[in-house]
Amino acid sequence: MRTRLSICRRKVRYASAEEACEVAAASGLVLHPYYCDRCWRWHLTSRTKGRRRPAGQPKPSLSA
Repeated sequence: MRTRLSICRRKVRYASAEEACEVAAASGLVLHPYYCDRCWRWHLTSRTKGRRRPAGQPKPSLSA
């Protein structure tokens, strides 16, 4: 899915995936880097829909 230009303009841009991962880890939130097809840089997102989980990682439980 293509990133909307209005979203791209509002987000912080990172030069590399490694830099974006470092910022995500330091934030304390669950953030994932992704490559933007608008600005050709890296952004962070909290969205997980459609993302693959590493092998052996259990599905998140829906019960509270």
